Amino acid sequence: MNLQDIRKKIDNIDKELLILIESRMKLSEEVAEYKKKTDKPIYDKAREDEKIEALKSFTKNEFIKDVIGDIFIQIMSASRRLQYIKLYKNYDLGFVKKSYSKPKVVFYGEKGSYTEQAMIEYFGDEIETSRCNTFEDVMLLVKNKDVDFGVLPIENSFTGTLSDIYDLLADYNNYIIGEHVLKIEHNLLGLENADLDDINLVYSHKQGILQCSKFLNENNILAIESGSTSASAKRVLEENDISKAAIASERAATHFGLKIIKRYINNEMSNSTRFIIITSEKTYFEEANKISLCFALPHESGSLYNILSHFIYNGINMTRIESRPFVGKPFEYRFFVDIEGKLDDPKIKNALFCIQQEALEIKILGAFKSINKVK
Repeated sequence: MNLQDIRKKIDNIDKELLILIESRMKLSEEVAEYKKKTDKPIYDKAREDEKIEALKSFTKNEFIKDVIGDIFIQIMSASRRLQYIKLYKNYDLGFVKKSYSKPKVVFYGEKGSYTEQAMIEYFGDEIETSRCNTFEDVMLLVKNKDVDFGVLPIENSFTGTLSDIYDLLADYNNYIIGEHVLKIEHNLLGLENADLDDINLVYSHKQGILQCSKFLNENNILAIESGSTSASAKRVLEENDISKAAIASERAATHFGLKIIKRYINNEMSNSTRFIIITSEKTYFEEANKISLCFALPHESGSLYNILSHFIYNGINMTRIESRPFVGKPFEYRFFVDIEGKLDDPKIKNALFCIQQEALEIKILGAFKSINKVK
């Protein structure tokens, strides 16, 4: 038999499979109607596992057993998706569009910080501002509605994500409504009469220290974590010691009257940080085209695969996934995911409804406009 004849036989088998798959999906629709009437859940893991094992028992070929498992996991996932489409109808995510004028905004750090700069670049000057020394204090002010928005760093292009922020987003009922990417240009700041040879100790946020580690090692300078970069600049001014300096921005140098001893000491000149804008209400701006969410899953084989399949089958692009351990729950994790899309898109609604049905818990962390360039 030549290749062409073989392919014809494969095509005929595929046509038969197509007919059977269509018949199976029609029956899935009937199952959806029954479950709707009887209020039964769509996802029945025990039933699916039992079904797959039963199908595997019809062959002794181990390779075919694996193939059967892979194929029917896909078929059952598609069947669930169809049933969800039949049931979710007008699934309401609970978010409403938002507009603002002269908002109250709180940022992390002292005056002169990178976060303050990101805030001003995002909102402009027509705002009422306040500041906090910790990430959690920002979260609390937003949660209690003492301010309209909060601004926090969440990710650096060199050192990665700030895991503390993800934990706070999961624990507080605040939502991401915007993001801003800022180019980071770290400088060594000291007293007016200080030179590089005088410096043997620097203060900075742990991220600033990590992002300038090469410079610190080359110059044999001890680094001490000291709150935000701008708070570190303030500390240098207050301690008035020529041997001490801070890693901070040019903005902080201007605000505190410090000398820039050495400019641009980053390990990477393309260093940038992504900041998030948070609010206490489930709101979003018209231009929002990116969604952030977190979910928890049972500690079972295939649970993450099943969840991610809902993005795949709905044609949704996932741009990020990270896991964080549950505090006090060893070996249990939350997953943080960013996806592209709008909250009113039926495909997005379907995927999120499916995940809500199958995950232990899910929280939409917010919807915002994606920013892909450094200003």
